[in-house]
Amino acid sequence: MLFLKKRKTDKPASDEAEMSFLEHLEELRWRIIYSLIGIVIGTIIAWIFVDYLIDGILLRPAKQANIHLQNLKPFGQLFLYFQVAIIVGFILSIPNFFYQMWKFISPALRANEKKYITSIVAFTTFCFFSGVVFAYFVMLPLTLKFAAQFGSANIENNFAIDEYFSIILSVILGAGLVFELPMLSFFLSKIGIINAGLMKKYRRHAIVTIMILAAILTPGTDPVSQIILAVPLVFLYEISIFVAKISQKKSE
Repeated sequence: MLFLKKRKTDKPASDEAEMSFLEHLEELRWRIIYSLIGIVIGTIIAWIFVDYLIDGILLRPAKQANIHLQNLKPFGQLFLYFQVAIIVGFILSIPNFFYQMWKFISPALRANEKKYITSIVAFTTFCFFSGVVFAYFVMLPLTLKFAAQFGSANIENNFAIDEYFSIILSVILGAGLVFELPMLSFFLSKIGIINAGLMKKYRRHAIVTIMILAAILTPGTDPVSQIILAVPLVFLYEISIFVAKISQKKSE
C-alpha cells in the first residue's frame, strides 16, 4: 500500500527502514494530535476576534442582501459564537492540517520528492482559501439574494440565525473543498488511479457534468449566475489535467 513502507529509491540502503503497521498507526496518531492542537490554537485566536468575525464578516452578506435575522433559541447566540470560533479555528489551521497529512504520506515519496512538501502544502492551502474567497464574494451574494427575494410578496422572509450561519459555513467549506480538485488529481495520478490522458479523454463529459452541477447549485434560472459558477470549475479541471501531467512525468 501507499503508506505502508518507504520507497527504496534515491536513498542509500542503510538509510531505508520499513515501518511496521503499528508504527504507522503511531505516526497517524501523532499527526492527528498535531492537527487537533492546531485547531485548538486557531479556535482560541478566532474566539479573541469572534465579535468582528460575526458582525464584520459573516453578517455582512445578510446586510447586503437586506436579510433580517432572528434568534429563536435560548442561548442560541452563545452556541453560535462557539460554533463560529471552532469552524474558523479549523479554517485557520488548514495549513497545519495539510502539512501533517503530507508528512504522514511522505514515507511513500521518493527522497527527491520530499523536498517539495512545503510547496505542496502551500499550493493546497492556496486552493482551499481561493475557494473560500470565491464562495464569500461570488456564491453567497447570489444565493442569499435569491433566498431573500424568492416567494410571495405577502410573506416576509425572516431567517433564523442558526439556519443562516449553516448556509454560510457550509457554502464556504464546500467551495474550499471543491477548489482542492487540482491537488486531488495530483494525489490520484501519483498512485496511478488517473492520468492526464484519461482526464483529457473525458473532458467533454466533465464539462457537461460541471454545467449540470452549476445549474443545480446556482439558485434561480439566471444563466449568468450559472456561468459565473461553472467557469472557475472548468478552469480548475484544466489545471487538474496540467497537475496530473506534471505528476505523471515526475513519477516516470
